[in-house]
Amino acid sequence: MTEVLIIGAGPAGLAAARAARRRGASVVVLDSSDQLGGQYWRHLPAERPSAREHTLHHHFRQFEALSRELDDDAGCRILRNAQVWAIEQGGGSGASATAGTLPGASAGPGTVHVLLGEPDGANRERLVFRPDRIVLATGAHDRTLPFPGWDLPGVFTGGAAQALAKGERIVVGDRVVVAGAGPFLLPVAAALAKTGSGVVGVFEASGAPALARGWLPRPWQLVSAGGKALELAGYVAGQLRHRIPYSTGRAVVAAHGTDRVEAVTIADVDADWVPIPGTRRRIAADAVCVSHGFTPRLELAIAAGCALSPERFVTVDDGQQTTVAGVYAAGEITGIGGVDLALAEGEVAGHVAAGGAASDPSVGGAVRRRRVFASFARRIEAAHGIRPGWPAMLESDTIVCRCEEVTYGRLCRVADSTASRSLRALKLSTRAGLGICQGRICGRSVEELLQARTGGLGDGSSTDRRPIAAPIRLGELAAGTTAHPDTYDLADEAKGTQ
Repeated sequence: MTEVLIIGAGPAGLAAARAARRRGASVVVLDSSDQLGGQYWRHLPAERPSAREHTLHHHFRQFEALSRELDDDAGCRILRNAQVWAIEQGGGSGASATAGTLPGASAGPGTVHVLLGEPDGANRERLVFRPDRIVLATGAHDRTLPFPGWDLPGVFTGGAAQALAKGERIVVGDRVVVAGAGPFLLPVAAALAKTGSGVVGVFEASGAPALARGWLPRPWQLVSAGGKALELAGYVAGQLRHRIPYSTGRAVVAAHGTDRVEAVTIADVDADWVPIPGTRRRIAADAVCVSHGFTPRLELAIAAGCALSPERFVTVDDGQQTTVAGVYAAGEITGIGGVDLALAEGEVAGHVAAGGAASDPSVGGAVRRRRVFASFARRIEAAHGIRPGWPAMLESDTIVCRCEEVTYGRLCRVADSTASRSLRALKLSTRAGLGICQGRICGRSVEELLQARTGGLGDGSSTDRRPIAAPIRLGELAAGTTAHPDTYDLADEAKGTQ
């Protein structure tokens, strides 16, 4: 029986698990959270269930069906609070697997190291997996561009604000500004309004010409994604009902306050997102929710040896296999395309990982949906992608790396005073990206700022590379050197649950 290990229990991971089980594989699903669903299907804890959970989620009935099927399946083991902290290349059961169809494909899915237990708890259990196949469905997190005052209490990422609304029903403020770029701003505003926050406006940085370039060409292609039109109509109706204004070509360029946010400055921006002089105006606000798209969580894919595209997504073939034989990827790490694309990719990845083929009729529908929503993802990037003029919003004392309190001025001074064009050297000199989040929040912004200041970084490194992918205590790390943990055998585990 093929042993498939799936990392991530969001839409892509759950779809992969179901497809792999239907193909007859033994499956283990790992997720760092204490509940299934990932960021997209974040919901109230089981001890406080809601009868109307679907009102805050699209496709929630589908999530309930997926999770129920997998929870009831003796051949699928789901481990919650399971943090993957490292992947070693090669040495897995699938090391003899046939290399994929991509150039440079290598053999062997590798060894996966996991800590099982509450993140802040003691005595976490050390597990090691050596599966035949690995499906990476690690998702993405918010990309938020820095601006003056973004480190004040009351400034949230869009994802954090939505998580508080969906997962805890918390009201983040009475006068909330939602700003940034991308369709995600609409569900954030909707979730906040439904849970009682007062949303004073949604400000999309991309202007009407950019939105038209992204969404208007070849409109017939959007017919196949008709569900998205209904989803958009629902958000528009919600904004009208709650009287939330929506503006394009405008951005939050500063947040103001003493102990927390008290106001924001909004400005019109040009096509490159450079603030236009004379357009600034101040708005009273007690919370700001900002999102400029998403950054894929690539550390495990990089650790496994997977190649990345020039746009820095995991490269996959038609069967969702990466350049490492036996390692598959699905969801936002292959491209930011939303839940429909993630579900389709997950189904294909799980099916092929379990021994099927992308050409099999049983996944024909998923392949077609993948094609439709991959096109949708390209439109999102064309319409809402980050523009190069955003650094014009920064001031010398603007914090860029919040963990280490590194300012934009310091980044510029170090870049100007050294001949080094190495990202690693510049990070060590400034400490940007070396804090507790290890560059997850500021990394891409630091890279872009240094690229612009130096004319190009020459060492080929990136802030996505983290050999230790998650926090691990020194005691836990040291314990592994004296007593190698037992190997967790997926097939034996599946038999034991029957």
